[in-house]
Amino acid sequence: MKARCVPLLVLAALVLAGLAAWVAVRENLSARAESATERVFVVERGAPLTSIAQALEAAELIRNARAFGWLARWRGQAEGLRAGEYRLSAALPASEILDRLVAGRVVTYEVVVPEGFTMAQIGARLAALDLVEEEEFAAAVRDPELIGSLGFGSESLEGYLYPETYRLPRGLTAAAIARVLVTHFERAWNALEPAAIVRELDQHSAVILASIVEKETGIPEERPLIASVFANRLARGMRLESDPTVIYGIQDFDGNLRRNDLDDPGNPYNTYRHLGLPPGPISNPGRASLRAALAPAQSDYLYFVSKNDGSHAFSRTYREHVNAVNRYQRARRSGR
Repeated sequence: MKARCVPLLVLAALVLAGLAAWVAVRENLSARAESATERVFVVERGAPLTSIAQALEAAELIRNARAFGWLARWRGQAEGLRAGEYRLSAALPASEILDRLVAGRVVTYEVVVPEGFTMAQIGARLAALDLVEEEEFAAAVRDPELIGSLGFGSESLEGYLYPETYRLPRGLTAAAIARVLVTHFERAWNALEPAAIVRELDQHSAVILASIVEKETGIPEERPLIASVFANRLARGMRLESDPTVIYGIQDFDGNLRRNDLDDPGNPYNTYRHLGLPPGPISNPGRASLRAALAPAQSDYLYFVSKNDGSHAFSRTYREHVNAVNRYQRARRSGR
């Protein structure tokens, strides 16, 4: 009788030990607190599961690193935790925290890229949000390997970093961010491409022209007219004579465009001295400017001048243009 009881006692002991272990694991996987505020937790790129679990325990977000590691391995997710910045709370059970790390539910930041921003301005904005180093972004958008992999033959990605409101996580490389912006450009371009085919205008030329239109006016309804002026001048073999192109080619521009700047043949972007389009885009144009470049207004305008209120006066002849310049410059000097 006693001999029969021994296996039963051993089995009972094993069952009780198993139950105790399960209770302990379950307790260690439960939330540390009933309520707690969310905190930022960063999973470094390439960090192993053990290090992540220990960091979570040290941050008092989970009860036990070993139990967290066991759960991840039991689920087959030991290699699936994604790098990034997370908002986590001690009120979350370990299973929910693991779910978030596996799904990559990282914190994202709003990045507004306005129409007409240059790639340098975009880099500065990304750096201000601590998303990437300014120098790293500047190098990425000029990297021939990245540019080639995106299907472009240009010297940089200027013109192809689409202006939009983005939500980006920390931890992306500069190249990855550039790819996101270019992907949005490609979507916009694909919707407009039929117009390019009609005009027999190659993509790079269209983007260059759109980038100039973008910098010349902030009034949407003027963009097709501005584009028509440049299209008409190009068709007649006239120089574009666009101030923004000159400014783009001046290093460390101080805000004051001088006569010697307009006369400088050493500036390849000086459209007062060089015929045709400049070597590349001078900004990153939005959809309206791209559309204007591909479908300019039907006009015979060859000139325009600022009316000092953001809008422009358009002229067909040089005499009309001189009269408009005198009129609006006089009004500017008199403060009207």
